Amino acid sequence: MNGPWGYDLRPAEIENRSFEIIDGLVDLTGLSPAEAALVRRVVHATGDPGFAELLAWSPGAVAAGADALAAGAPVVTDVQMARAGVSRARADRFGVDVGCYLSAPGVPEEARERGVTRSIVAVERAVADQPEAVFAFGNAPTALFRLLELVDEGRARPRLVVGVVVGFVGAAESKDALMGRTDVPWVSCRGNKGGSNVAAACVNALLKAAAGEV
Repeated sequence: MNGPWGYDLRPAEIENRSFEIIDGLVDLTGLSPAEAALVRRVVHATGDPGFAELLAWSPGAVAAGADALAAGAPVVTDVQMARAGVSRARADRFGVDVGCYLSAPGVPEEARERGVTRSIVAVERAVADQPEAVFAFGNAPTALFRLLELVDEGRARPRLVVGVVVGFVGAAESKDALMGRTDVPWVSCRGNKGGSNVAAACVNALLKAAAGEV
């Protein structure tokens, strides 16, 4: 079934063809099915095969993240855009709550009073409520830095940290700090690239892995 310009109208066929093309562009040698699915999903979301060279994860992190979601661990995102990008149908299958505290009651006011970013206050609230969540951050380096501090303080015990924040101030540095950790499982990407779409793509890939669909 094609449109007037000859393009395919079938969603499943479009996605399948996209992944066929991606498999011809990136090297997935040596990756587990879940790890390969994560790389494919991020490349698909960004349209950038170069992301395959930027992505990194700690040993066993992808499997740990999939297991956590299969067990119903909540997901906390740094911005609403990342939250919106996570498949609600897939999350609901496991009873996974996907939340963002950025605009929670009192967060903007506290941030102004303390002179810090809303992201810092939001991650503090999130950790107080759900210290063992899967944290997926794509936009806010300050949230990622603060989360790591909360781990050091013994207040956060993430099941997984997806730290793929984007930008030119603190983004690469916060991800380097995450990738230097051995006390929490993590998925990240090197350099300044990242974003909400990357964070959501990682979570969606993990949800597919949790469902045994990779």
